Amino acid sequence: MSQSEEETAPQSDVSEADRRFFAKPWVFVRGVPALKFLPPEGPPEVAFAGRSNVGKSSLINALLGQKGLARTSNTPGRTQELNFFVPDGFGTPEAGLPPIALVDMPGYGYARAPKEQVDAWTALVFDYLRGRTSLKRVFVLIDARHGIKPNDEEVMTLLDKAAMSYQLVLTKTDKIKAPAVETLIGETLQRIRKRPAAFPSLIATSSEKGQGLDDLRAAILAQAV
Repeated sequence: MSQSEEETAPQSDVSEADRRFFAKPWVFVRGVPALKFLPPEGPPEVAFAGRSNVGKSSLINALLGQKGLARTSNTPGRTQELNFFVPDGFGTPEAGLPPIALVDMPGYGYARAPKEQVDAWTALVFDYLRGRTSLKRVFVLIDARHGIKPNDEEVMTLLDKAAMSYQLVLTKTDKIKAPAVETLIGETLQRIRKRPAAFPSLIATSSEKGQGLDDLRAAILAQAV
């Protein structure tokens, strides 16, 4: 196994029971336009961050096997709130809290939106990252066609300063040739090697082909314990 294969290997195997867990219906809990609307802290949370049009909503939908759960659009910047999702059937005294919640964060780096709107989204996201104790990890999505951009670097620097654990996830790897994926993995790992809050491996995914989804599911479930 090559070094890059080792560094992108899953952290744990996804069992059939785990696959069934992700195959259950998931439900949208609420959209949070401001911190005062956050749900009470309860289950562990993992959040998905990335530039607008990085394929975040498509990845969440593929991960959970529900095409229409997270909103997708050809217009970057459509997700303007923190959107919370949990597996269905929890939240009652009998069922208890869900084991984990997924949070779809507003995309960053979309320059065509009004500046005031961009500033409001940015403040919401950064305040959530700084102050949410139930947030266990942020998955920072990087478009494999473009690699790490300056605004990705800015977000990673903020996460480093906040001591918030994050892991990079390459999206749309089916859009480039396999040798280019291997090269990108090596280059990306080198760029984050000295970042204190960055997890030392990344996950390469394709929403369309299903590549890397089990690895991502394993990384998510590791935060639920």
